[in-house]
This record gives sequence, structure tokens and C-alpha cells, in this order.
Amino acid sequence: MIDFISPLELWGTYIFRTMLIGTTLIGVFSGVAGCLLYLRRQSLVSDVIGHSSILGVVAAFTVATLLGADGRSMVILVLGASAAAMCAVVLTNIIVAHSKVKPDAAMAICLSLFYGGGMVCLRLLTHSHLPNRGGIDSYMFGNAANVRAGDLVTIAVFGLLTVAVILAFFKEIKLVTFDPVTAQLQGFSPRVLTPLMLVLVTIAIVIGIKGVGLILMVAFAIMPAAAARQWTHRMSSMMVLAGIFGGLAGAAGAYLSVCLGKVPTGPVVVIHLFVIFALSLLAAPRRSIVVVALRQRRLREDLVARARAATAAPVTGTVTATAAVQKSATTPAPAAPAGVAAPAGSERSER
Repeated sequence: MIDFISPLELWGTYIFRTMLIGTTLIGVFSGVAGCLLYLRRQSLVSDVIGHSSILGVVAAFTVATLLGADGRSMVILVLGASAAAMCAVVLTNIIVAHSKVKPDAAMAICLSLFYGGGMVCLRLLTHSHLPNRGGIDSYMFGNAANVRAGDLVTIAVFGLLTVAVILAFFKEIKLVTFDPVTAQLQGFSPRVLTPLMLVLVTIAIVIGIKGVGLILMVAFAIMPAAAARQWTHRMSSMMVLAGIFGGLAGAAGAYLSVCLGKVPTGPVVVIHLFVIFALSLLAAPRRSIVVVALRQRRLREDLVARARAATAAPVTGTVTATAAVQKSATTPAPAAPAGVAAPAGSERSER
């Protein structure tokens, strides 16, 4: 049963504030960065990043703990997850470039390799004697209630850095995304900008590991972008809408998960993202299913009407020509004027 509580009343609690702000920030930053993957038709890359990050989380925690540092630090975990995710993406590109393996198969191979390795390392870690190892497996699915003020600062810093770089190189990124040949001719090398975009997307995804989890971050990266694409054809507007959709879903999901009780926040946010995507797919003024269906129906009716008109036009012309010939055959020739010889073939005058 849903027990609705006043948002103002919940705002007075520390856990709800951090959870609400955290999921909102994650939704905004991942939605903006996810547009880079969606427009390049590389949505599955976000899945590779999310699943391979678990190996980086375990490795970063282990190394930091052995060195005497705080292995549960958000900064350390984000850096470790980003490093592992980038290794998986680079390995995918190497396999595609130097073999006949298709990109989707290469991504599946690398995803399975890093995810399997991460699960093995996680199992070994839980049975080790390292301190503070408990709860590391929660990064798989996330727990927004564990987000603290320090984590919010880390999320905000990395997220704002990602957005700032996108804004600084927006023209170049836009050109490489839609016309890489022209970008190459103008001196904007895709070999430099493409890895930069992957780094930005990776950071935007892994900053949500604590609040949402590595598994569900693919939805945070792709669903807001897919929903925003239904409303606009401009890249800048799409990024703004994707950030708004992601932030709204994050805030609504955090509130509803508290009202529902013992329900994880990440899945509830994903459900809200799907609702936003479904509404966009049905109600967007230009690209929605309803609008496209009506447009196609009008085009079919127009084509049928033109085909009927084109079919009827030659028949009408033939009937008119036949009637004219028959009329001329039955009409008597006019009499010749006096003093003018009758033309050949006419009736001979009486003598």
C-alpha cells in the first residue's frame, strides 16, 4: 500500500534530502551525456560501461585499502570504475578494428569478460579479511539511502565537469557526430573527439554507481535521450530535455520509493523514465506514433486520390476524341459558293 507523505515533511529528513538530490543530479548528468551515445547509435556502449565498471570498483577498493586509503571513497571508486569501463570500450574497438567480428558481438564479448571477472573478484573480496569490505556488492544495484553529502559533492563536481567539457567542445562534438568527414576536413579529428566523448559518457554513468547501481545506469543514459529525441530535432534542445527528463524521473522515483516503503530507488526511477519515454512516444507533436500514423494515412489517401485522377484522365480524353470524330462524319459538308467549283469528292450539281 502506498503511504503518501508530504514532500515538505520528508525534506526535513537528512536521508531523503541526500537521496532526492543525488538521484536528481544523476538523472540530469547521465541524461545529457547519454545523448552522445544515442545520436551516434551506440546505446549498447552504455551497457558495456555499466557492467564492466564492477571490476574497476572492486579493484579500486582493494588497491586503496591495501595502501591504507579509504577504499569506500566515492572519488576512488569513480576513478576505478571509469578506468575499467574505458579498458572495456578500448578492447571492443580493438577487436572490431583488427578482426571480422561485428561491433555488437565485440561488445557482448567484452561485457561478459569484464562482468564475469568483476563478479569473481567481488566473490573473493567478500571472503577476504580486508576491512570495510561489507556492502561493496550494493554497488551492483545501488542504494540511494546510502548517499551522503560528500558523495553529492563528488557527483556534482564530476557531473558539472562533464557538462562543461561538452559545452566547451559542443560545436566540434556536433560536427563529428553528424558529419565526421567534414569535421576531418575542418581539422577536428574524430580520433581525438571520439575518445573524449567516451570518457565523458563513462564519467556520467559511473557517478551513479552508489545511488542507482551499475546495472540500471544504462536506463539513465539512454531513456532520457530517447524520450527527448521525440520532441526535437536539434542536438542542443535534445540535451536540455534529456537532462530535464532525467532529473524529473530521479526526483519522482526517490519520492515514490519512500512512499512505497522498502522499495529500491533505482528500479522506481527506471519505471518513471519508461513512463516519460512512453508518453513522448505517443504524444510528441512531430515524431510520436499517433502523429506518424496520421501522417502516413494522409499520404496514402493523397496517393490513392492522385492515382484515381491519373487513371480517369486518359479515358475521358479518348471518349471526347471519339465523339468529335463521329460528329464530324455525320455533319454534311457546307455548300460551295457560287462560281466556285465543288471540291473533288463532293456531290455533282444537277445539270
